[in-house]
Amino acid sequence: MGIDPGTNNMGLGVIGVHRQDLHLVAMDVLKMDRLPNHALKLKKIFETVVRNIDAYHPDELAIESPFFGKNVQSMLKLGRAQGVAIAAALHRDIPVFEYSPRKIKQSITGKGGASKEQVAAMLYRVLKIDGVPDNLDITDALAAALCHFFQGSKAGGQESKGYTGWKAFVAGNPGRISG
Repeated sequence: MGIDPGTNNMGLGVIGVHRQDLHLVAMDVLKMDRLPNHALKLKKIFETVVRNIDAYHPDELAIESPFFGKNVQSMLKLGRAQGVAIAAALHRDIPVFEYSPRKIKQSITGKGGASKEQVAAMLYRVLKIDGVPDNLDITDALAAALCHFFQGSKAGGQESKGYTGWKAFVAGNPGRISG
């Protein structure tokens, strides 16, 4: 399962793998722009990730790591959204792997600076997607899942970080924890 975290739109994608055969299982976007406050958006993210895990039973979750932009408040909200999605996966004992946007683009297109549209076009070919999703957050989520597959699943390399529980997450992220 792949997730492109966000507080207005969160992309979700599930791919199936049988040997080296890839296929699309599900794709969707959670739209939260009409929810009245940030706390309710975080609650909705948690519930949606848990519901999708319960529905599709993924072995692992790949999530795009937040990147630093110009707006610190946006970065904070995005980090919270990512944290809640991670918490939902850990709540269901699903290992979590994190990839930078550049690593995902590099894995899918061969270019770390590829556009979202280039990533989407490659996904249509690789996963044989009929039609075009109306939201690029969906293809970003599928790209995270496919990137994880390309990294050899259960990856533990430099770019991906797998967490099997809160203890592992805290141990792997000492700079992100405040006392």
